[in-house]
Amino acid sequence: MKILITGTAKGIGKATAEYFLDKGHEVAGLDVLGSSIDHMNYTHHIADVSDENTFPELDGIEVIINNAGVQNCNDIEINLKGTIKISEFYISRNTRAVVNVASTSAHTGAEFGEYAASKGGILAYTKNLASRLAPQGATANSISPGGVRTEMNLPVMEDEKLWNQIMDLTPMKKWAEPEEIARWIYFLAVENKSATGIDIIVDNGENTCGAKFIWPE
Repeated sequence: MKILITGTAKGIGKATAEYFLDKGHEVAGLDVLGSSIDHMNYTHHIADVSDENTFPELDGIEVIINNAGVQNCNDIEINLKGTIKISEFYISRNTRAVVNVASTSAHTGAEFGEYAASKGGILAYTKNLASRLAPQGATANSISPGGVRTEMNLPVMEDEKLWNQIMDLTPMKKWAEPEEIARWIYFLAVENKSATGIDIIVDNGENTCGAKFIWPE
């Protein structure tokens, strides 16, 4: 299948693109940064998800994965509006699935205010999208990761005191790797045929015991 993934330069987006490529799919990646993936079935496009004027013309996209995001920096425009703009621009009769990357903050609000609001909006938009895509047999779902071991989270991962506080709140005493989130995304996009309008929380149990956002002051 032809897959569109935003935010593929690093983190969850890169891991997801590599997982789809390993499964034999053709991937188009969008990012404001240059490519970090070298694969014959990968095409990289420099684009800003908040600016439709930068979107490349892509034909035959069957799966859209909205992963691009920021934290505490123009979150609404990029995380929420970017997800909406990308989806509405590329959705067509070829669309089989849309997967939006949200966050456990969408459920708890336990993070920067605009970030939590942007991710909460993604959950609502996903349900709206699911109802509109259902008549053509396409699905729309979201995934809400808790802590993931990515570059974005280095400020707490590298601070022993803060890391220990986070682990005290996390029943499974670990964070997910980007590759695990990629496999969840793949399942929702390719293997899933009937679940639509849902959100999957992957947080090692942190959401079940009262969320508390921990970050350097």
